Amino acid sequence: MTVQVRQAQADDLAELADVAAATFPLACPPSSTPENIAAFIAAQLSADRFGEYLRDPDRAVFIAYDDARILGYTMLIHGVADDADVQRAVPERPAVELSKCYVLPDVHGGDVAATLMDASVAFARELGARCVWLGVNQENERAQRFYRKHGFDVTGTKTFQLGARTESDYVLVRPL
Repeated sequence: MTVQVRQAQADDLAELADVAAATFPLACPPSSTPENIAAFIAAQLSADRFGEYLRDPDRAVFIAYDDARILGYTMLIHGVADDADVQRAVPERPAVELSKCYVLPDVHGGDVAATLMDASVAFARELGARCVWLGVNQENERAQRFYRKHGFDVTGTKTFQLGARTESDYVLVRPL
């Protein structure tokens, strides 16, 4: 399988939303309810919502794909969230947030996620960022291992609202 990466386009929206709906639950802690997960997917990961993301000049969405389908995606957001915990945890500026990094489960362990990460970090460098930061659920050890392998270190904590539940995340930063 040859994996390629490019910025998402309008004709990717339906498939991108399907990939997001299939992958987001994998990052949620076991205590997450199906209702809270479904509410997040409906509000943040629909085709319409991805259309808004593509039109936002402060965001970039990348897809990894092969000849047959989209295998995963990342979303980058220029800047640092207004959250005080994130502000403390991400002292370097300018910064880019790796807001989403997901690949389909049948390609876990291959080079899809690493290829997406490399393209995303390269894009952040092109923007002139001094670091890339992200939030990852404190119970998502698989993702934490992946991010550490790619140069990210824990610099703080923050919360993440998943439906009616408040989740605890680590903030990780990778200097560029």
